[in-house]
Amino acid sequence: MDLREELPGDTATVRDIHLRAFGDHGLVVADLVDTLRNTITSDDGLSLVAEDAGSVVGHVMFTRSLLDAPRRLVEVQVLSPLAVAPEHQKRGVGTALVRAGLKILAERAAPLVFLEGDQGYYSRFGFMPGGGQGFRKPSLRIPDAAFQVLALPGHQPWMTGTLVYAEPFWRHDAVGLRDHGANEGPLLP
Repeated sequence: MDLREELPGDTATVRDIHLRAFGDHGLVVADLVDTLRNTITSDDGLSLVAEDAGSVVGHVMFTRSLLDAPRRLVEVQVLSPLAVAPEHQKRGVGTALVRAGLKILAERAAPLVFLEGDQGYYSRFGFMPGGGQGFRKPSLRIPDAAFQVLALPGHQPWMTGTLVYAEPFWRHDAVGLRDHGANEGPLLP
């Protein structure tokens, strides 16, 4: 398996991976990725893919958001989304993508990485619930255990406060659990 930055020619394959990996919520996630991709610069944010035998089989995205800290706003990263093609899941693809992305962000001196996700999965990377670390989630719809943070070497103790998601997360209604009706259940991309 090879890991590399996403290239313009990967867009359709990355979209397909998110559509298939997220099932009923795939369209929201794929549209979010398409919008977030335009916010990534060479110095800020990251979009990585995993290739197996020359085919893209996984994708992770880290994008800029803000932490409303007492001293000042702090630029932080949000890991969202992570997807692996269903036929390649449970083979370490997602783990490799997350580890590679976190290594690059640490080298860039990003102070914090936030996410909404499964504590059982993301704890292996050092993510911990944000509420117990002095952080406030950007929406009450985010379950406490799902709101997680990882402090990187660039973090300083005064960097606490409220996470402020970048605008595309709100535009695509991709924040927390949303009650779509009794028959549909919640949405957590």
